Amino acid sequence: MITVMRADQVEFDVRQEMSVIFGEGFAQWLGFFSKDPNKIAKAFAHMFVLDQFYVAIYNQQVVGITACTDGATHSVKLDKQELRKHLGFIKGSLAAKFLKREFENILDQPAPGIGSIEFVGTASSSRGKGVASKIIRHILENTDYKVYLIGEVADTNTPAMKLYRKLGFVEYQHRPIPKAQAKKIGINSMVSLKYEKAQ
Repeated sequence: MITVMRADQVEFDVRQEMSVIFGEGFAQWLGFFSKDPNKIAKAFAHMFVLDQFYVAIYNQQVVGITACTDGATHSVKLDKQELRKHLGFIKGSLAAKFLKREFENILDQPAPGIGSIEFVGTASSSRGKGVASKIIRHILENTDYKVYLIGEVADTNTPAMKLYRKLGFVEYQHRPIPKAQAKKIGINSMVSLKYEKAQ
C-alpha cells in the first residue's frame, strides 16, 4: 500500500531517493550537466527543503515526490559548492546559475489561500500506477489552500497534462519557448495550470 506523507516526517533519509526521481523526471533539463544518473542524483540530493515536499512511500522506498508551498517559500535551495563537487567547477557553476533561475521560483504575486505545486515526479519503476495522482490528491485534501497553481509544465509532457486535467486542473497561461531552444530541447511552450476548490 502506498502511503503519502511530508518528507520531513519520514523515519529514514529520503534525499537520495528523491533526487533519483527528480533526475529521472527532469532529465531533459539536466542532461547537459551529466548523462550519468548517479552523478545527477548525488549532485541534487542536497537541495530539497523537506518540509515543503510530500513523498509517496511503498515498501520503505520513495516512489513519488511533489512539493507544495505557499508560493513565497522555496521548495529547493541549490548550493553552488555542492553542485561543483559533483558536476565539476564549470558545469556546477552553470547549474547553480541557470537552474537557480528555473528551480527556485516563487509566485509573482503570492497571496493567502494560493498554493504552488512543484516538482511532481514518480520513480520510473512505479509510473502508470497512480502515484502522482495519489500525492496530489493528498495535498488537495490535506492542505488549506483554496487555489493551487502548477507553475509550468512542458506542452510535450502528455502524461502530466493528462493527469492534471483528470484531477481538475485547467490551463490558464502558455509561455512560448524561443525557437532555437525549443528545437534543441523538444518543447514548444510551458503551460501553467490552476485548480480551485469548490466553495
